[in-house]
Amino acid sequence: MQTLINVSMALCAVYLVFALLVYFGQARLVYFPEKQLSNTPGAIGLAYANVSIPVSDGETLHGWWMPVPDAKGAVLFFHGNAGNISHRINYLTMFKRLGYSTLLFDYRGYGQSSGTPSETGMYRDAQAAWQYLTATKGIAPERIVLFGESLGGAVASWLAAREKPGLLVLASAFTSVPELGVEIYPFLPVRWISRFEYNTLESLQSVSCPVFIAHSPEDDIVPFRHGQRLFQAAPEPKQFLPLEGSHNTGFIFMQPAWIKSLGAFMDKNLNAR
Repeated sequence: MQTLINVSMALCAVYLVFALLVYFGQARLVYFPEKQLSNTPGAIGLAYANVSIPVSDGETLHGWWMPVPDAKGAVLFFHGNAGNISHRINYLTMFKRLGYSTLLFDYRGYGQSSGTPSETGMYRDAQAAWQYLTATKGIAPERIVLFGESLGGAVASWLAAREKPGLLVLASAFTSVPELGVEIYPFLPVRWISRFEYNTLESLQSVSCPVFIAHSPEDDIVPFRHGQRLFQAAPEPKQFLPLEGSHNTGFIFMQPAWIKSLGAFMDKNLNAR
């Protein structure tokens, strides 16, 4: 009996140590930034300008502004938790084809942006990018499409709940970090120890613009039901597009259908507003 008690205590101690390591090391599980840019829009024939965006807390963001002649509007793009803007250049090609200018920027700690990633910091980054489009570029809020990819969906939704964009697009987004964490680490008390929220679902309850959501049933990182729950919570008008492929390949496999469906939704609802 004493041996069993000792083993149980040892296992509890190991579990506690592991939980503490996860608690204090959460940032390493959430953010995977890369500082080195692997490419530029110019390498694939796109005209663009490097931009520097000041943030209210003193950080400076680096981004690419791709203007389109006679643009229908502008896309403000929020990328996922890994890499940097150089890994999202193909989105620029898509938005140019659809007739929209695009601001693609890196959060603090990513690419050539200063600072260290944090949830509060990313929200400040989102506000700074919004100010750049509306104040510096003079683009009317109702002509701006907020596009959030994965973790960027939470940031885009947060901004959409506080500003008045023309449209919100969520691609492979999750409901919240704690809910996703429970599914990834079912053996841990994630809701108690999570230091991050990124609550997309909560933000959607305060969003008033049209919403387009795309998600793949084959997503290997963010389960399909997250996209379904977000769609249920989104206001009308809204549209759901099932993708094909994994979390990082759905856009590639569904590009023709994606471009057609997204473009039609954007054109219809921006014109209506």
